[in-house]
Amino acid sequence: MKYINTVITGTGSFIPSRVISNSDFLKQIFFEKDHSLIDSPGEEVTRKFRDITGIYERRWVDEDINNSDIAGIAAEKAILDAGIDRETIDQIIVAHNFGNVTKDSIQTDIVPSIASRVKHLLGIKNPSCVAYDIVFGCPGWIQGVIQSHAFIQSGMAKRCLVIGSETLSRVVDVYDRDTMIFSDGAGATIVEGIESDEKKGLLSYASVSHTEEEVGYLYHGKSNFPDSDPKIGYIKMNGRKIYEYSLTQVPSAMKVAMDRSGIDIEEIKKVLIHQANEKMDEAIVQRFYKLYKVKVSTAEKMPMNIQTLGNSSVATVPTLYDMILKNQLEGHQINEGDVVIFASVGAGMNINAFVYKQ
Repeated sequence: MKYINTVITGTGSFIPSRVISNSDFLKQIFFEKDHSLIDSPGEEVTRKFRDITGIYERRWVDEDINNSDIAGIAAEKAILDAGIDRETIDQIIVAHNFGNVTKDSIQTDIVPSIASRVKHLLGIKNPSCVAYDIVFGCPGWIQGVIQSHAFIQSGMAKRCLVIGSETLSRVVDVYDRDTMIFSDGAGATIVEGIESDEKKGLLSYASVSHTEEEVGYLYHGKSNFPDSDPKIGYIKMNGRKIYEYSLTQVPSAMKVAMDRSGIDIEEIKKVLIHQANEKMDEAIVQRFYKLYKVKVSTAEKMPMNIQTLGNSSVATVPTLYDMILKNQLEGHQINEGDVVIFASVGAGMNINAFVYKQ
């Protein structure tokens, strides 16, 4: 029997060279959402932050570069890695949340779409190569892969370029401690339909959205600074609610994808989860395995780069994957035949996961 498998054949990423360490925030004045001053020494604020998130530095783009630029750079690397003719790409899917935001501006620019700009930057002339964006919170890249899988399996596409790219440093409120979480980056993948005698690539998936009370856990809101302009918005979140929601909902969504795959939980080599918060991610993975009554070492199963790269939203999972494949993450490898589960959670609130055989 022949299978048309949805396979990732090339990866690439852009990680900014500009390093912002926790010490860069020592003299920053922070306020609560009620505009009250956080009257704690900078050393205490940054220490507590690292204890909770695991982050001690993050990467921000230089002033002269935009989201579409880094998406294009990551895409170029993925195309080279796959060894394909760019004119044979059927779809370019770019996941992001804020589009292009130029330095010292808080205005989102998504006309034309980021995907259209990437196609332009790549010099692709083929009009049948359709370029479009998706906004799905932090799980955007995973949703893009799932979407490309649907097109490939339906016969509507053979080769897709799926990118997750974000410059969150342009939309943070410097008076909010959450600024220290967010970072910039881009990850890209070539996703193709490959005929084979063996079932491999994307085996199964699951996606869910909760939009009642949860819809406002991540939002666009005014600065914490008391005298700020209320008409200007920044990325905001209710960290405690997100933490509780994620621990409750993400493991069960991952289990749906896992159960649909028919793969035994013991076969999972790695869990590639959105790099949101070190302690939260560890707890999610532990709870996921607990659903199968299995004990696991998260250090072995769950690669992490959040400590040095921060939370770059849609870019965290594809950049993590690219780093592992390129042997840039010590102690972690993914080899042919390994089974991996990808998962993410973010604004919406949305959760998704897919099981993948390398």
